[in-house]
Amino acid sequence: MKDKSHHMDAETFRQNGYALVDWLADYQQNVADYPVLSQLKPGDIRNLLPPQLPQQGESFERIFEDFKEIILPGVTHWQSPNFFGYFPANNSAPSILGELLSAGLGVQGMLWLTSPACTELETHVLDWLADSLGLPETFKSSADGGGVIQDSASSATLCALLTARERVSRFDSKENGADSRFTAYCSDQTHSSMEKAMMIAGLGRQRLRKISTNESGAMIPESLAEQIRSDREQGLIPFFVCATVGTTSTLAIDPVPSIGQICQRERVWLHVDAAMAGTATICPEFRYLNDGLELADSYCFNPHKWMFTNFDCDCFYVADRFELVATLSVLPEYLRNRATDTGEVIDYRDWQIPLGRRFRSLKLWFVLRHYGTLGLQHHIREHIAWAVELERHINDHPQFELALPRSLNLVCFYHRKGDEFSKNILDTVNASGKLFVTHTVFGGHYCIRFCIGQTHTTLQHVMNAWQFICETAESLND
Repeated sequence: MKDKSHHMDAETFRQNGYALVDWLADYQQNVADYPVLSQLKPGDIRNLLPPQLPQQGESFERIFEDFKEIILPGVTHWQSPNFFGYFPANNSAPSILGELLSAGLGVQGMLWLTSPACTELETHVLDWLADSLGLPETFKSSADGGGVIQDSASSATLCALLTARERVSRFDSKENGADSRFTAYCSDQTHSSMEKAMMIAGLGRQRLRKISTNESGAMIPESLAEQIRSDREQGLIPFFVCATVGTTSTLAIDPVPSIGQICQRERVWLHVDAAMAGTATICPEFRYLNDGLELADSYCFNPHKWMFTNFDCDCFYVADRFELVATLSVLPEYLRNRATDTGEVIDYRDWQIPLGRRFRSLKLWFVLRHYGTLGLQHHIREHIAWAVELERHINDHPQFELALPRSLNLVCFYHRKGDEFSKNILDTVNASGKLFVTHTVFGGHYCIRFCIGQTHTTLQHVMNAWQFICETAESLND
């Protein structure tokens, strides 16, 4: 009897899987040959797609050909060694293989029961990282804290904010409607996720205080203390501070020790966002970035930025996991089980906003075991050394100027002819497809941001990019 199943059989899956892995291996090897920034116009992709879902299933070969002909030209190649924009979202071969394995297993790791390996590997890997990055012992599962993998630093900030609100509601306020008086604090350079978290939590943007920063873009602790004092005098309830170790604009480092002391004195939750810079602390010489973390209630960094682990993967740590669980736990009857009832297991559904969760720790485990501490240190040090080299070239150039000193692997600079000229350089460079850089505005200047962190980037790629930027400036001068 003819098989009426529409599923892909095991042998066909095997053949197609081999073909796909072969293509991905070639792509990783040759990604520098593609224009970094997609050259298409809005609507180009959709105009090539059929208006209706096909009635009959199609072969993998045909689908994959359409991917190469229609989809690939609309891809901006984040894995290109010539991608220097934003912050990196790099990956690596072991990370891709770990993600493939996770997809193949199809685990839904909401409870320990639904896949014990998913939970216990995650707990163990995040404890590994806490040790390797030199984080405080309070953030480990062997203490009262612990770590969990979130999708992004934005989700980590939201979870921290909600937990801080729950804590202050429980202990500091007995009045109805106290939420409307809660105030949170960050610097004027903090990532937009802080503002969005206030919106989602129902606290409102108007209760977020953006504290002024100094000439390097770091929060001024005295301004924070004064704002908290002023808010208390007005009958408001300060409850949350977000300090940033590596701002999105310029990778500025907030003075966490001073901010932490203020938070301790004021009984205010301190969350530290080190999304990009946190990976650097795998190297002992950059552990100064952890100064003051012993005063923090929560902390996060993104391996999907600079630790060769594909998106999405944010490591979120709390000093007291019981506060987090008390804030986010809802236990309907259909999720009750013997393991949960014993209290001896972690159910990560209680550590995040959604119920469901993927087996993200597999790819991180693959990466950490493949590179080891020494391998990760090697690449982080290289990227920073190349940024030092680029900084030297900019300082030596008569027409370009640093907007502020380099921070780790990020260099921000501008052309002395002014903002419009700097913008023309950036637009021309990106339109060429040879490399991709992004911008910020800092210190009154339109700046080119040049971030070195892609997996396959070499010093030669950096120097070629710098030369092309200089040549572009000269051509625009003519």
